[in-house]
Amino acid sequence: MRYRILTVDDSKTVRIIVRKAFKGFDCDILEAANGVEGLAVAGKDVPDVILLDVTMPVMDGVEMLTKLKADPQLKGIPVVMLTAEGGRENVLKVAKIGVRDYIVKPFKEDLLIEKLGRIIDLKPLSEGPVKAKSILDPCDIVVAEDKPVIIQQIQDGLAHMPWTIRGVSTTGEAVDACQRQVPDIFLISLSLPDEGAFKLFRHLRTNLKTKYTPVFALVVKTETSAQQQAQQIGFSAIITKPIEIAELEAKMAKAMNLDTSPRYFTLEKDCFVMRLPENCSPIVINEVSNYLKPKLAEAVNAGMTRAIIDVEEVKGLNMTIIKLLFQTMQTCRELAMQFSLVGNPQIVAECKGFEDTRNWSFFESMNEARAYLAAKAPPARDGAEPRPASPATTTATATPATAGA
Repeated sequence: MRYRILTVDDSKTVRIIVRKAFKGFDCDILEAANGVEGLAVAGKDVPDVILLDVTMPVMDGVEMLTKLKADPQLKGIPVVMLTAEGGRENVLKVAKIGVRDYIVKPFKEDLLIEKLGRIIDLKPLSEGPVKAKSILDPCDIVVAEDKPVIIQQIQDGLAHMPWTIRGVSTTGEAVDACQRQVPDIFLISLSLPDEGAFKLFRHLRTNLKTKYTPVFALVVKTETSAQQQAQQIGFSAIITKPIEIAELEAKMAKAMNLDTSPRYFTLEKDCFVMRLPENCSPIVINEVSNYLKPKLAEAVNAGMTRAIIDVEEVKGLNMTIIKLLFQTMQTCRELAMQFSLVGNPQIVAECKGFEDTRNWSFFESMNEARAYLAAKAPPARDGAEPRPASPATTTATATPATAGA
């Protein structure tokens, strides 16, 4: 739902300030220069809240408020009065008519956002259907933890990421860190003294700037009661200690809605490349599987006809990796994409130990695989995967059941 805010003020400057204050939120700003215009706009668009100035020409705020509350269709709209310092008493007098709150001029944008945020659920525009950021983009992360060794562990474990990890040891430091720059995600240790983690969480959720920011709880695995409490009050995720960095990274990427596909899929020259990392954990396999078909289809739509499946960094095979490779080859066939495999001697040796993979053909390098695809060698008579023109030491004969182009 997109909220509508009506500001009724004869000062164009004030109306500009209001529009600027809510520029970053998912709402529409309606404007009127006096009470007559304000009633007309309210009757037509029925705003969710009205910012109403007291002193205006034609019809002042008190008269407009009186007429507003006399209209059965409009009387339920919350009204926040705007007044100069000398007009504070006037607002208090008309409060019995039905004023939700008031703001004294001059005012700061933060106060305006805070006041209206108590009335309507203001959502930052980033909460809308925008394109997800890439896993390769910089992110800002605040870790509230009273044990420096844990902060260091997280910083070291995520050092390969383009992320800034800011460590703080108290709730006060965490609040100050937010004021300097609102982070993309919070990690809060439940071991902070005096239930500091839960107090900090409530503060973050009542602050409009951090209301929708993901907040993770860090807790010792055996402290089940603390985990349950964190889940009940609404922490985005629970990370248990000792921390599994791969799990933490995956959960953070998901919470921040980051596109992780650039880790595995790239367009290089005239080829689509799927590259598996050294550690093919279940999390990695699941991510690659989910992206596989959309990314291959995207490559085909972009005019790509060749694919390279690179497992050179993988240290060992297991059935989940083999299943993923089968899935990739089958999808390439369905899309009529020529493909080749790049691997290392260890992978080739392990493939020989499996009935369904012993005849897979691997190239030693990307250049060899790319040259092979560029040559567009025709299939062998028996339908098997064509051998490379210059067989490398890691090449094995492929069968129709396991490979094709």
